[in-house]
Amino acid sequence: MPGILTVSILVQICFAKTVLANFVFGDSLVEAGNYNYIPTLSRANIIPNGIDFGMPTGRFTNGRTIFDIVGQELGFKDFTPPYLAPTTTRSVVLQGVNYASGRGRILNQTGKIFTSFLSPWMFILLFPLSSSMIIEEAKAINFQVKLIDCTIQMQDIIGSIGALAALNLFGTALFSVTIGSNDFINNYLTPVISIAEQKLVSPQVFVGTMISRYRLQLTRLYDLGARKLVVANVGPIGCIPYQRDLNPTTGDNCVDFPNHLAQSFNAQLKSLITNLSTNLQGSKFVYADVYHIVADILQNFISYGGNNANFSCCYFIGRFGGMVPCGPSSQVCMDRSKYVFSDPYHPTDAANVIIVTRLMDGDSNDITPMNIRQLAEL
Repeated sequence: MPGILTVSILVQICFAKTVLANFVFGDSLVEAGNYNYIPTLSRANIIPNGIDFGMPTGRFTNGRTIFDIVGQELGFKDFTPPYLAPTTTRSVVLQGVNYASGRGRILNQTGKIFTSFLSPWMFILLFPLSSSMIIEEAKAINFQVKLIDCTIQMQDIIGSIGALAALNLFGTALFSVTIGSNDFINNYLTPVISIAEQKLVSPQVFVGTMISRYRLQLTRLYDLGARKLVVANVGPIGCIPYQRDLNPTTGDNCVDFPNHLAQSFNAQLKSLITNLSTNLQGSKFVYADVYHIVADILQNFISYGGNNANFSCCYFIGRFGGMVPCGPSSQVCMDRSKYVFSDPYHPTDAANVIIVTRLMDGDSNDITPMNIRQLAEL
């Protein structure tokens, strides 16, 4: 079979007429460069990130993210731009904005050890005509950055096409949310720091708290006009190189506890998506089972044309290359198309192509109640 990277993606230009814009919320799995514009320990605009772009772009992978590729599938000529880029104004925002941030999380307390971070839920305030809360949260986490006023983006859209057309734009746009991994990796599973929390808070309570908070956040998106929403679950985080190196006693196997946490969260998330679809009139929530897809890739990577399912392509130290984030001191594998993991945490462009192929055209084992291509046609 051909290498993972050679899996073909047929761009369906006609869908651009149905999906007018692509709004992306989430964490580093779909980050497109927002962290390029703030001081933080977690950023990807350094080599060798973006090696297959020819330069770092702010994406935490060697190439494209999942919703970069989805955008191409839907016929968008350009990648959805990061919200904080100074060029993301005026007519540019009419085709969507990427609000994902590297340490994006569901719970407010997640990831505070990384000093400055942005929550994608700050960016939901794109839609109302007040941006006071985003400014206040920005001040609360103590970073200085020239934030593009959320009000300006809303006014740009309304001023360009009118209020009714703006509502139609949001109603027909694709909204995607990819979040939750950081709440486990950088909160409940943080080495040493999480010991006390795990004693006080059971996994069931922690996951239940995440779901309760997530319900409010997804409902907020709906209230602000989103109707077509793709919600990705948490992948098999116990299989990432970071967790493998952190738990050497598991040998070549994935780490059970992180995966059990993800599975518990995903089961409740699937029920939440069904509930929201039933109770929020006119909504089309789609549950993307990324866990199932990635687990299948890891189990059958050879049949997909790969030859390395466990090791990080960009590596510095650790048996699986998972102990240090990808950076200038790292070494990089020669053939990224053969690897599942680009760095200790994130899939390669090649793996993302497979994931998107199944999200676009897969059956109910991969995405339910419909795939993205079917959602786009509604």
